[in-house]
Amino acid sequence: MAASHPDTAAATASTAAPAAATLVTNIASLVTNDPSLGDGSPLGLIRDAAVVIDGDHVAWIGEASKAPATDNRVDAAGRAGIPGFVDSHSHLVFAGDRTAEFAARMSGRPYAAGGIRTTVAATRAAGDAELSANVARYLAEALRQGTTTQETKSGYGLTVADEARALRIAGEHTDEVTYLGAHIVPPEFADRPEAYVELVTGAMLDACAPHARWIDVFCEQGAFDGDQARAILTAGRARGLHPRIHANQLGHGPGVQLAVEVDAASADHCTHLTDADVDALAQSRTVATLLPGAEFSTRATWPDARRLLDAGATVALSTDCNPGSSFTSSMPFCIALAVRDMGMTPDEAVRAATAGGAAALRRTDVGVLTVGARADLALLDAPSHVHLAYRPGVPLVDAVWRRGVRVV
Repeated sequence: MAASHPDTAAATASTAAPAAATLVTNIASLVTNDPSLGDGSPLGLIRDAAVVIDGDHVAWIGEASKAPATDNRVDAAGRAGIPGFVDSHSHLVFAGDRTAEFAARMSGRPYAAGGIRTTVAATRAAGDAELSANVARYLAEALRQGTTTQETKSGYGLTVADEARALRIAGEHTDEVTYLGAHIVPPEFADRPEAYVELVTGAMLDACAPHARWIDVFCEQGAFDGDQARAILTAGRARGLHPRIHANQLGHGPGVQLAVEVDAASADHCTHLTDADVDALAQSRTVATLLPGAEFSTRATWPDARRLLDAGATVALSTDCNPGSSFTSSMPFCIALAVRDMGMTPDEAVRAATAGGAAALRRTDVGVLTVGARADLALLDAPSHVHLAYRPGVPLVDAVWRRGVRVV
């Protein structure tokens, strides 16, 4: 391990700190995700570290022995620190329950109750207050587990009014909102899929674009093919929405290549990849977002993270929190799965769940702990970030700051 930079503190900020700032000190090991800091690794790990939080941003970071004086001081008592998790893929605006579907799948029994369509029916029938309360509940659940930035999508309304409503509600809770009118073709358009694509790229897009930052499409056999997905993403981009895509989850398909073609911020799932797909991702800035909760909950093939990382692709981890195929809001759980079953090292998994998720959202202010970054910090009841994979299922997140405010 490389020695700590001798002038880490001097390099990151002046030795003065605003009096009202908060010093979090006595951090056993701090993941910064800045290779210029600490041990020089991709995690930029600083031992015996401290962070100064001023307002909503990081004002100073370095070795605790060099920390400036502040009026407020928090003793981390030898806990590890990491950036808040960045969950770049979730489906939180929904109503209803699919417990029976999960139980049947885990029991090896056939189940034909409708899948996504079941959630669509329940979501359409729910009131605004119920949907908003559900989003708030799952965001709070994620926050307690260290997630400080959360993307979420529409996709369970599939009418103009219901998709716009979902995005409006999502926007009341998070800045990272994605229009997913192209989740599936709803039953009323089952015999007219092209008419539904026209709706998604026309009146529905008109109603939804003001409420979203991103546009997504489920590019998969049984959902939308490559040509339909290209038309949808192109229309969204023309309205100022940036593309992302559900790609290559259930089998080989055009999704990853299309993602690179349209400069999508991320291609999500990436389970079934050809060598050409891996090379395309490695040569682009499109992030391969892996969602191990989905494979866990469906007993499907695990994505090969090792193959992507060795090729030089940027990898993110996310929960895919949704009521059907990945009903978890726990990024630590996904880290443990990625290390156990997807070929990632503990360091790679933690970086993918923080800086990788930020890259999948084209963000530079989150997923890192550097001067000027948003003050999103989680302390673990453990001496090292490695414990996130080493002690799976244990609630290790002890304290969380989001935008400089201690929220857990």
